[in-house]
Amino acid sequence: MNSENFSLSEKIVSTSYVRQGSQARRSHEQLIRLLLEQGKCPSEGWSESTVELFLNELAVMDSNNFLGNCGVGEREGRVASSLVARRHYRLIHGIGRSGDIAAVQPKAAGSSLLNKLTNSVVLDILKLSGVRSVASCFVVPLATGMSLTLCFLTLRHRRPNARYIIWPRIDQKSCFKAMITAGFEPVVVENVLEGDELRTDLEAVVRKIEELGAENILCVHSTTSCFAPRVPDRLEELATLCAKRNIPHIVNNAYGVQSSKCMHLIQQGARVGRIDAFVQSLDKNFMVPVGGAIIAGFDESFIQEISQMYPGRASASPSLDVLITLLTLGASGYKKLLSERKEMYLLLAQELKSLASAHGERLLHTPHNPISLAMSLDGLQAESDGAVTQLGSMLFTRQVSGARVIPLGKEQTISGHTFRGFMSHSDAYPCPYLNAASAVGITREDVTLCMKRLDKCLKTLKKEKNATKSSSPVLPPCREDTTGEGL
Repeated sequence: MNSENFSLSEKIVSTSYVRQGSQARRSHEQLIRLLLEQGKCPSEGWSESTVELFLNELAVMDSNNFLGNCGVGEREGRVASSLVARRHYRLIHGIGRSGDIAAVQPKAAGSSLLNKLTNSVVLDILKLSGVRSVASCFVVPLATGMSLTLCFLTLRHRRPNARYIIWPRIDQKSCFKAMITAGFEPVVVENVLEGDELRTDLEAVVRKIEELGAENILCVHSTTSCFAPRVPDRLEELATLCAKRNIPHIVNNAYGVQSSKCMHLIQQGARVGRIDAFVQSLDKNFMVPVGGAIIAGFDESFIQEISQMYPGRASASPSLDVLITLLTLGASGYKKLLSERKEMYLLLAQELKSLASAHGERLLHTPHNPISLAMSLDGLQAESDGAVTQLGSMLFTRQVSGARVIPLGKEQTISGHTFRGFMSHSDAYPCPYLNAASAVGITREDVTLCMKRLDKCLKTLKKEKNATKSSSPVLPPCREDTTGEGL
Protein backbone atom coordinates (compact mmCIF):
# COMPACT_ATOMS: atom_id res chain seq x y z
CA MET A 1 0.00 0.00 0.00
CA ASN A 2 1.08 3.60 -0.58
CA SER A 3 1.16 6.29 2.11
CA GLU A 4 -2.37 7.48 1.27
CA ASN A 5 -3.81 4.01 1.78
CA PHE A 6 -1.96 3.63 5.05
CA SER A 7 -3.48 6.91 6.22
CA LEU A 8 -6.95 5.70 5.31
CA SER A 9 -6.25 2.45 7.19
CA GLU A 10 -5.80 4.45 10.39
CA LYS A 11 -9.55 5.16 10.33
CA ILE A 12 -10.20 1.43 10.56
CA VAL A 13 -7.37 0.06 12.72
CA SER A 14 -5.40 1.63 15.56
CA THR A 15 -2.98 4.29 14.29
CA SER A 16 -0.03 2.76 16.17
CA TYR A 17 -0.62 -0.63 14.57
CA VAL A 18 -0.94 0.82 11.08
CA ARG A 19 2.25 2.85 11.51
CA GLN A 20 4.07 -0.25 12.65
CA GLY A 21 2.89 -2.04 9.52
CA SER A 22 3.93 0.93 7.42
CA GLN A 23 7.43 0.84 8.89
CA ALA A 24 7.69 -2.89 8.15
CA ARG A 25 6.65 -2.21 4.56
CA ARG A 26 9.28 0.51 4.26
CA SER A 27 12.01 -1.90 5.37
CA HIS A 28 11.14 -4.15 2.39
CA GLU A 29 10.99 -1.15 0.07
CA GLN A 30 14.39 0.06 1.24
CA LEU A 31 15.96 -3.21 0.09
CA ILE A 32 14.22 -2.92 -3.29
CA ARG A 33 15.33 0.72 -3.59
CA LEU A 34 18.98 -0.26 -3.05
CA LEU A 35 18.72 -2.96 -5.71
CA LEU A 36 17.25 -0.52 -8.25
CA GLU A 37 19.77 2.16 -7.30
CA GLN A 38 22.93 0.03 -7.32
CA GLY A 39 22.08 -2.88 -9.63
CA LYS A 40 24.23 -5.19 -7.51
CA CYS A 41 23.61 -8.40 -5.61
CA PRO A 42 22.62 -7.44 -2.05
CA SER A 43 25.28 -8.17 0.53
CA GLU A 44 22.86 -10.13 2.71
CA GLY A 45 20.10 -12.32 1.30
CA TRP A 46 16.47 -11.23 1.22
CA SER A 47 13.62 -13.02 2.94
CA GLU A 48 11.08 -14.84 0.79
CA SER A 49 8.48 -12.22 1.65
CA THR A 50 10.71 -9.43 0.27
CA VAL A 51 11.45 -11.40 -2.91
CA GLU A 52 7.76 -12.17 -3.48
CA LEU A 53 6.75 -8.57 -2.79
CA PHE A 54 9.29 -7.41 -5.37
CA LEU A 55 8.17 -9.93 -8.00
CA ASN A 56 4.53 -9.05 -7.49
CA GLU A 57 5.38 -5.36 -7.91
CA LEU A 58 7.10 -6.20 -11.21
CA ALA A 59 4.20 -8.35 -12.40
CA VAL A 60 1.57 -5.63 -12.01
CA MET A 61 3.64 -3.49 -14.41
CA ASP A 62 3.03 -5.96 -17.26
CA SER A 63 0.00 -5.37 -19.49
CA ASN A 64 -1.46 -8.85 -19.00
CA ASN A 65 -2.01 -7.91 -15.34
CA PHE A 66 -3.50 -4.44 -15.92
CA LEU A 67 -7.00 -4.12 -14.47
CA GLY A 68 -9.41 -3.75 -17.37
CA ASN A 69 -6.79 -4.54 -20.02
CA CYS A 70 -8.28 -5.28 -23.45
CA GLY A 71 -5.96 -7.41 -25.55
CA VAL A 72 -6.66 -7.90 -29.24
CA GLY A 73 -3.25 -9.09 -30.40
CA GLU A 74 -1.83 -12.57 -30.93
CA ARG A 75 0.49 -12.37 -27.92
CA GLU A 76 -1.27 -10.90 -24.92
CA GLY A 77 0.20 -12.91 -22.06
CA ARG A 78 -2.86 -15.12 -21.73
CA VAL A 79 -2.38 -18.24 -19.58
CA ALA A 80 -5.02 -20.96 -19.32
CA SER A 81 -3.78 -22.49 -16.07
CA SER A 82 -3.67 -20.50 -12.85
CA LEU A 83 -1.03 -22.93 -11.61
CA VAL A 84 1.24 -21.97 -14.51
CA ALA A 85 0.57 -18.28 -13.87
CA ARG A 86 1.54 -18.63 -10.21
CA ARG A 87 4.63 -20.66 -11.10
CA HIS A 88 5.88 -17.70 -13.14
CA TYR A 89 4.65 -15.03 -10.70
CA ARG A 90 2.37 -13.85 -13.56
CA LEU A 91 5.44 -12.61 -15.48
CA ILE A 92 4.23 -14.08 -18.76
CA HIS A 93 5.61 -11.88 -21.54
CA GLY A 94 9.18 -13.19 -21.43
CA ILE A 95 12.18 -11.00 -22.20
CA GLY A 96 13.45 -9.07 -25.22
CA ARG A 97 11.88 -8.26 -28.55
CA SER A 98 12.14 -9.85 -31.97
CA GLY A 99 15.37 -8.02 -32.77
CA ASP A 100 17.20 -8.13 -29.44
CA ILE A 101 16.91 -10.33 -26.36
CA ALA A 102 18.00 -7.37 -24.20
CA ALA A 103 15.45 -4.89 -25.60
CA VAL A 104 12.63 -3.41 -23.51
CA GLN A 105 9.06 -4.54 -24.27
CA PRO A 106 6.34 -1.84 -24.33
CA LYS A 107 3.77 -4.33 -23.02
CA ALA A 108 6.02 -5.61 -20.24
CA ALA A 109 7.80 -2.95 -18.21
CA GLY A 110 8.01 -5.34 -15.23
CA SER A 111 9.49 -8.25 -17.19
CA SER A 112 11.92 -5.88 -18.94
CA LEU A 113 13.03 -4.50 -15.58
CA LEU A 114 13.48 -8.07 -14.34
CA ASN A 115 15.71 -8.79 -17.35
CA LYS A 116 17.88 -5.70 -16.89
CA LEU A 117 18.26 -6.23 -13.16
CA THR A 118 19.14 -9.91 -13.56
CA ASN A 119 21.92 -9.11 -16.02
CA SER A 120 23.22 -6.40 -13.72
CA VAL A 121 23.19 -8.64 -10.62
CA VAL A 122 24.84 -11.51 -12.51
CA LEU A 123 27.55 -9.16 -13.79
CA ASP A 124 28.25 -8.18 -10.19
CA ILE A 125 28.57 -11.86 -9.20
CA LEU A 126 31.00 -12.56 -12.07
CA LYS A 127 33.19 -9.72 -10.80
CA LEU A 128 32.90 -10.95 -7.22
CA SER A 129 33.90 -14.45 -8.40
CA GLY A 130 37.17 -13.24 -9.90
CA VAL A 131 36.68 -11.72 -13.38
CA ARG A 132 36.90 -8.14 -12.16
CA SER A 133 37.26 -6.50 -15.57
CA VAL A 134 34.25 -8.16 -17.25
CA ALA A 135 32.33 -5.39 -19.04
CA SER A 136 29.00 -6.92 -19.96
CA CYS A 137 26.90 -10.07 -19.76
CA PHE A 138 23.37 -11.34 -20.33
CA VAL A 139 21.36 -14.36 -19.31
CA VAL A 140 20.16 -16.42 -22.26
CA PRO A 141 17.49 -19.18 -22.02
CA LEU A 142 19.77 -21.73 -23.66
CA ALA A 143 22.07 -24.30 -22.14
CA THR A 144 25.84 -23.93 -22.57
CA GLY A 145 26.17 -25.72 -25.90
CA MET A 146 23.58 -23.64 -27.74
CA SER A 147 24.93 -20.47 -26.10
CA LEU A 148 28.34 -21.28 -27.59
CA THR A 149 26.64 -21.78 -30.96
CA LEU A 150 25.15 -18.28 -30.64
CA CYS A 151 28.64 -16.87 -30.08
CA PHE A 152 30.03 -18.67 -33.13
CA LEU A 153 27.16 -17.48 -35.34
CA THR A 154 27.80 -13.90 -34.24
CA LEU A 155 31.49 -14.21 -35.16
CA ARG A 156 30.45 -15.43 -38.63
CA HIS A 157 29.37 -11.85 -39.49
CA ARG A 158 32.78 -10.53 -38.47
CA ARG A 159 34.74 -13.27 -40.26
CA PRO A 160 32.55 -14.38 -43.20
CA ASN A 161 35.33 -16.36 -44.90
CA ALA A 162 36.35 -18.37 -41.86
CA ARG A 163 35.61 -22.11 -41.88
CA TYR A 164 37.50 -23.58 -38.95
CA ILE A 165 37.39 -23.53 -35.16
CA ILE A 166 40.52 -24.65 -33.34
CA TRP A 167 39.51 -26.75 -30.35
CA PRO A 168 41.84 -28.32 -27.79
CA ARG A 169 40.14 -31.66 -27.24
CA ILE A 170 37.61 -32.00 -24.40
CA ASP A 171 35.41 -35.10 -24.56
CA GLN A 172 31.99 -33.58 -24.11
CA LYS A 173 29.48 -33.95 -26.91
CA SER A 174 27.58 -30.67 -26.69
CA CYS A 175 30.58 -28.33 -26.99
CA PHE A 176 31.72 -30.27 -30.08
CA LYS A 177 28.21 -30.24 -31.57
CA ALA A 178 27.95 -26.50 -30.85
CA MET A 179 30.59 -25.90 -33.54
CA ILE A 180 28.97 -28.31 -36.00
CA THR A 181 25.52 -26.80 -35.47
CA ALA A 182 26.92 -23.33 -36.21
CA GLY A 183 28.19 -24.67 -39.55
CA PHE A 184 31.91 -24.75 -38.82
CA GLU A 185 34.57 -27.42 -39.03
CA PRO A 186 36.16 -28.26 -35.67
CA VAL A 187 39.91 -28.73 -35.80
CA VAL A 188 40.63 -31.08 -32.91
CA VAL A 189 43.99 -30.53 -31.21
CA GLU A 190 45.00 -33.50 -29.08
CA ASN A 191 46.23 -32.82 -25.56
CA VAL A 192 49.69 -33.63 -24.23
CA LEU A 193 50.28 -35.85 -21.20
CA GLU A 194 52.28 -34.17 -18.44
CA GLY A 195 52.51 -36.57 -15.52
CA ASP A 196 48.91 -37.61 -14.98
CA GLU A 197 47.47 -34.39 -16.44
CA LEU A 198 46.22 -33.77 -19.98
CA ARG A 199 47.21 -30.22 -20.96
CA THR A 200 46.93 -27.90 -23.95
CA ASP A 201 49.40 -28.62 -26.76
CA LEU A 202 50.32 -25.02 -27.60
CA GLU A 203 52.80 -26.01 -30.30
CA ALA A 204 50.11 -28.04 -32.07
CA VAL A 205 47.73 -25.05 -31.92
CA VAL A 206 50.38 -22.83 -33.52
CA ARG A 207 51.00 -25.41 -36.24
CA LYS A 208 47.28 -25.58 -37.04
CA ILE A 209 47.06 -21.78 -37.31
CA GLU A 210 50.02 -21.70 -39.71
CA GLU A 211 48.62 -24.62 -41.71
CA LEU A 212 45.09 -23.23 -42.09
CA GLY A 213 45.85 -19.49 -42.15
CA ALA A 214 44.63 -17.14 -39.43
CA GLU A 215 42.09 -15.51 -41.75
CA ASN A 216 40.36 -18.89 -42.25
CA ILE A 217 39.94 -19.54 -38.53
CA LEU A 218 36.74 -18.33 -36.87
CA CYS A 219 38.13 -18.63 -33.36
CA VAL A 220 39.98 -20.68 -30.80
CA HIS A 221 37.46 -22.50 -28.59
CA SER A 222 39.08 -23.22 -25.23
CA THR A 223 37.84 -24.77 -21.98
CA THR A 224 38.27 -24.07 -18.27
CA SER A 225 36.07 -26.46 -16.25
CA CYS A 226 36.54 -30.10 -17.23
CA PHE A 227 36.79 -33.67 -15.93
CA ALA A 228 40.17 -34.77 -14.54
CA PRO A 229 42.74 -35.80 -15.68
CA ARG A 230 41.99 -33.12 -18.29
CA VAL A 231 42.81 -29.75 -16.74
CA PRO A 232 41.87 -26.21 -17.78
CA ASP A 233 43.45 -24.98 -20.99
CA ARG A 234 46.47 -22.70 -20.88
CA LEU A 235 44.26 -19.64 -21.23
CA GLU A 236 46.91 -16.97 -20.83
CA GLU A 237 49.08 -18.47 -23.56
CA LEU A 238 46.10 -19.06 -25.88
CA ALA A 239 44.80 -15.52 -25.27
CA THR A 240 48.24 -14.08 -26.05
CA LEU A 241 48.43 -16.16 -29.23
CA CYS A 242 44.95 -15.06 -30.33
CA ALA A 243 45.81 -11.39 -29.78
CA LYS A 244 49.04 -11.75 -31.74
CA ARG A 245 47.38 -13.56 -34.69
CA ASN A 246 44.14 -11.48 -34.58
CA ILE A 247 41.96 -14.57 -33.98
CA PRO A 248 38.83 -14.41 -31.77
CA HIS A 249 38.81 -16.50 -28.61
CA ILE A 250 35.67 -18.06 -27.06
CA VAL A 251 35.95 -19.79 -23.66
CA ASN A 252 33.69 -22.61 -22.50
CA ASN A 253 33.50 -21.87 -18.76
CA ALA A 254 30.55 -24.24 -18.18
CA TYR A 255 30.90 -24.69 -14.42
CA GLY A 256 33.88 -22.43 -13.82
CA VAL A 257 32.17 -19.55 -11.97
CA GLN A 258 32.33 -21.63 -8.78
CA SER A 259 36.12 -21.94 -9.10
CA SER A 260 38.35 -18.98 -8.26
CA LYS A 261 41.13 -20.66 -10.27
CA CYS A 262 39.03 -20.89 -13.45
CA MET A 263 37.86 -17.29 -13.06
CA HIS A 264 41.43 -16.14 -12.43
CA LEU A 265 42.52 -17.81 -15.68
CA ILE A 266 39.86 -15.86 -17.60
CA GLN A 267 40.80 -12.59 -15.90
CA GLN A 268 44.49 -13.11 -16.67
CA GLY A 269 43.79 -14.22 -20.23
CA ALA A 270 41.86 -11.01 -20.89
CA ARG A 271 44.61 -8.95 -19.22
CA VAL A 272 47.52 -10.32 -21.27
CA GLY A 273 45.73 -11.22 -24.51
CA ARG A 274 42.34 -11.76 -26.12
CA ILE A 275 39.14 -13.34 -24.86
CA ASP A 276 36.04 -12.27 -26.79
CA ALA A 277 33.41 -14.10 -24.74
CA PHE A 278 33.12 -16.71 -22.02
CA VAL A 279 30.02 -18.85 -21.45
CA GLN A 280 28.82 -20.47 -18.23
CA SER A 281 25.85 -22.57 -17.17
CA LEU A 282 23.26 -21.30 -14.71
CA ASP A 283 22.34 -24.67 -13.21
CA LYS A 284 25.92 -25.80 -12.54
CA ASN A 285 27.04 -22.55 -10.91
CA PHE A 286 23.89 -21.24 -9.23
CA MET A 287 21.82 -24.36 -8.43
CA VAL A 288 18.79 -23.50 -10.56
CA PRO A 289 16.92 -25.70 -13.10
CA VAL A 290 18.66 -26.57 -16.37
CA GLY A 291 18.00 -24.32 -19.34
CA GLY A 292 19.99 -21.11 -19.00
CA ALA A 293 23.48 -19.72 -19.42
CA ILE A 294 25.43 -16.48 -19.07
CA ILE A 295 27.32 -15.03 -22.02
CA ALA A 296 29.89 -12.52 -20.84
CA GLY A 297 32.83 -10.59 -22.22
CA PHE A 298 35.17 -7.62 -22.04
CA ASP A 299 33.84 -5.67 -25.02
CA GLU A 300 30.30 -4.44 -24.37
CA SER A 301 29.59 -3.89 -28.06
CA PHE A 302 30.41 -7.51 -28.94
CA ILE A 303 28.23 -8.90 -26.15
CA GLN A 304 25.41 -6.66 -27.35
CA GLU A 305 25.98 -8.00 -30.86
CA ILE A 306 25.52 -11.56 -29.56
CA SER A 307 22.29 -10.61 -27.78
CA GLN A 308 20.96 -9.12 -31.01
CA MET A 309 21.69 -12.41 -32.80
CA TYR A 310 19.08 -14.24 -30.68
CA PRO A 311 15.93 -14.47 -32.84
CA GLY A 312 12.67 -13.41 -31.22
CA ARG A 313 11.61 -13.04 -27.63
CA ALA A 314 12.83 -15.46 -24.98
CA SER A 315 11.64 -17.24 -21.88
CA ALA A 316 12.15 -15.25 -18.69
CA SER A 317 12.28 -18.41 -16.53
CA PRO A 318 16.10 -18.71 -16.32
CA SER A 319 16.42 -14.99 -15.51
CA LEU A 320 13.68 -15.24 -12.90
CA ASP A 321 15.24 -18.35 -11.32
CA VAL A 322 18.73 -16.93 -11.00
CA LEU A 323 17.52 -13.54 -9.76
CA ILE A 324 15.39 -15.17 -7.04
CA THR A 325 18.36 -17.37 -6.07
CA LEU A 326 20.89 -14.54 -5.85
CA LEU A 327 18.52 -12.21 -4.00
CA THR A 328 17.85 -15.02 -1.51
CA LEU A 329 21.51 -15.94 -1.04
CA GLY A 330 22.97 -12.46 -1.20
CA ALA A 331 26.63 -11.93 -2.06
CA SER A 332 27.68 -13.25 1.36
CA GLY A 333 25.60 -16.41 0.95
CA TYR A 334 27.05 -17.13 -2.49
CA LYS A 335 30.61 -16.55 -1.27
CA LYS A 336 29.93 -18.94 1.59
CA LEU A 337 28.85 -21.62 -0.89
CA LEU A 338 32.06 -21.11 -2.87
CA SER A 339 34.15 -21.39 0.27
CA GLU A 340 32.35 -24.58 1.35
CA ARG A 341 32.91 -26.07 -2.10
CA LYS A 342 36.67 -25.57 -1.74
CA GLU A 343 36.62 -27.25 1.67
CA MET A 344 34.71 -30.21 0.25
CA TYR A 345 37.22 -30.49 -2.61
CA LEU A 346 40.03 -30.98 -0.08
CA LEU A 347 37.93 -33.50 1.86
CA LEU A 348 36.97 -35.40 -1.31
CA ALA A 349 40.62 -35.53 -2.42
CA GLN A 350 41.71 -36.83 0.99
CA GLU A 351 38.97 -39.46 1.18
CA LEU A 352 39.43 -40.61 -2.42
CA LYS A 353 43.20 -40.88 -1.94
CA SER A 354 42.75 -43.00 1.19
CA LEU A 355 40.17 -45.25 -0.48
CA ALA A 356 42.32 -45.67 -3.58
CA SER A 357 45.30 -46.70 -1.48
CA ALA A 358 43.23 -49.27 0.42
CA HIS A 359 42.30 -50.92 -2.89
CA GLY A 360 45.75 -50.80 -4.49
CA GLU A 361 44.89 -47.81 -6.67
CA ARG A 362 45.97 -44.16 -6.55
CA LEU A 363 44.51 -40.70 -6.77
CA LEU A 364 45.75 -39.23 -10.05
CA HIS A 365 47.90 -36.13 -9.55
CA THR A 366 45.95 -33.33 -11.25
CA PRO A 367 46.73 -30.15 -9.26
CA HIS A 368 45.64 -27.85 -12.11
CA ASN A 369 42.04 -29.10 -11.95
CA PRO A 370 40.25 -27.29 -9.09
CA ILE A 371 36.91 -29.14 -9.25
CA SER A 372 37.26 -32.68 -10.60
CA LEU A 373 39.35 -35.60 -9.27
CA ALA A 374 40.24 -38.99 -10.72
CA MET A 375 41.17 -42.33 -9.17
CA SER A 376 42.94 -45.06 -11.17
CA LEU A 377 41.22 -48.41 -11.78
CA ASP A 378 44.23 -50.45 -12.97
CA GLY A 379 43.60 -53.31 -10.56
CA LEU A 380 39.97 -53.56 -11.57
CA GLN A 381 40.92 -53.58 -15.25
CA ALA A 382 43.36 -56.42 -14.61
CA GLU A 383 40.68 -58.57 -12.99
CA SER A 384 38.38 -58.63 -16.03
CA ASP A 385 37.57 -56.60 -19.15
CA GLY A 386 34.07 -55.75 -17.96
CA ALA A 387 34.82 -54.96 -14.33
CA VAL A 388 35.44 -51.24 -14.89
CA THR A 389 32.17 -50.74 -16.73
CA GLN A 390 30.37 -52.89 -14.17
CA LEU A 391 31.56 -50.56 -11.40
CA GLY A 392 29.81 -47.69 -13.16
CA SER A 393 26.58 -49.67 -13.28
CA MET A 394 26.84 -50.65 -9.63
CA LEU A 395 27.37 -47.06 -8.49
CA PHE A 396 24.44 -45.83 -10.56
CA THR A 397 22.05 -48.45 -9.17
CA ARG A 398 23.24 -47.56 -5.66
CA GLN A 399 22.21 -43.93 -6.23
CA VAL A 400 25.71 -42.49 -6.60
CA SER A 401 25.09 -39.90 -9.30
CA GLY A 402 27.73 -37.91 -11.13
CA ALA A 403 30.58 -40.39 -10.71
CA ARG A 404 32.02 -41.24 -14.13
CA VAL A 405 33.81 -44.53 -14.81
CA ILE A 406 36.11 -44.34 -17.84
CA PRO A 407 37.27 -47.64 -19.40
CA LEU A 408 40.09 -47.92 -21.92
CA GLY A 409 39.59 -47.93 -25.66
CA LYS A 410 36.06 -46.58 -26.08
CA GLU A 411 35.33 -45.06 -29.50
CA GLN A 412 32.61 -42.54 -30.31
CA THR A 413 31.70 -40.96 -33.63
CA ILE A 414 30.10 -37.51 -33.47
CA SER A 415 29.03 -35.78 -36.68
CA GLY A 416 31.49 -37.82 -38.71
CA HIS A 417 34.48 -37.40 -36.40
CA THR A 418 35.68 -40.49 -34.54
CA PHE A 419 37.21 -40.02 -31.12
CA ARG A 420 39.42 -42.81 -29.85
CA GLY A 421 39.54 -43.23 -26.09
CA PHE A 422 36.35 -41.16 -25.88
CA MET A 423 35.55 -39.64 -22.48
CA SER A 424 39.23 -39.75 -21.48
CA HIS A 425 40.13 -36.66 -23.59
CA SER A 426 42.97 -38.65 -25.18
CA ASP A 427 43.50 -41.30 -27.83
CA ALA A 428 45.30 -43.52 -25.34
CA TYR A 429 45.25 -42.45 -21.70
CA PRO A 430 47.48 -44.83 -19.69
CA CYS A 431 44.83 -46.17 -17.29
CA PRO A 432 41.09 -46.48 -16.70
CA TYR A 433 39.78 -44.28 -13.91
CA LEU A 434 36.83 -42.99 -11.93
CA ASN A 435 35.85 -39.32 -11.73
CA ALA A 436 34.25 -37.46 -8.83
CA ALA A 437 33.73 -33.71 -8.55
CA SER A 438 33.36 -31.19 -5.78
CA ALA A 439 30.78 -28.83 -7.23
CA VAL A 440 28.87 -26.01 -5.56
CA GLY A 441 26.28 -27.34 -3.12
CA ILE A 442 28.10 -30.59 -2.33
CA THR A 443 27.96 -31.57 1.34
CA ARG A 444 30.13 -33.57 3.74
CA GLU A 445 27.35 -36.18 3.82
CA ASP A 446 27.57 -36.54 0.02
CA VAL A 447 31.31 -37.24 0.24
CA THR A 448 31.00 -39.67 3.15
CA LEU A 449 28.17 -41.66 1.59
CA CYS A 450 29.86 -41.79 -1.83
CA MET A 451 33.08 -43.18 -0.32
CA LYS A 452 31.15 -45.77 1.68
CA ARG A 453 29.25 -47.01 -1.37
CA LEU A 454 32.30 -46.93 -3.65
CA ASP A 455 34.28 -48.96 -1.11
CA LYS A 456 31.47 -51.52 -0.88
CA CYS A 457 31.21 -51.83 -4.67
CA LEU A 458 34.95 -52.41 -5.04
CA LYS A 459 34.92 -55.07 -2.32
CA THR A 460 31.92 -56.78 -3.91
CA LEU A 461 33.65 -56.94 -7.30
CA LYS A 462 36.75 -58.51 -5.74
CA LYS A 463 34.67 -61.08 -3.88
CA GLU A 464 32.81 -62.02 -7.06
CA LYS A 465 36.11 -62.37 -8.91
CA ASN A 466 37.65 -64.58 -6.23
CA ALA A 467 34.53 -66.75 -5.93
CA THR A 468 34.24 -67.44 -9.66
CA LYS A 469 37.82 -67.82 -10.90
CA SER A 470 36.91 -71.06 -12.61
CA SER A 471 33.79 -69.77 -14.37
CA SER A 472 32.41 -66.60 -15.88
CA PRO A 473 30.60 -64.43 -13.31
CA VAL A 474 26.96 -63.50 -13.78
CA LEU A 475 26.94 -59.74 -13.88
CA PRO A 476 23.99 -57.38 -13.67
CA PRO A 477 23.18 -55.76 -17.00
CA CYS A 478 25.08 -52.58 -17.82
CA ARG A 479 23.21 -49.36 -18.37
CA GLU A 480 23.74 -47.66 -21.70
CA ASP A 481 25.15 -44.46 -20.16
CA THR A 482 26.97 -44.83 -16.84
CA THR A 483 29.43 -42.04 -17.42
CA GLY A 484 27.37 -39.13 -16.16
CA GLU A 485 28.29 -37.12 -19.24
CA GLY A 486 26.50 -33.85 -19.97
CA LEU A 487 26.91 -30.09 -20.07
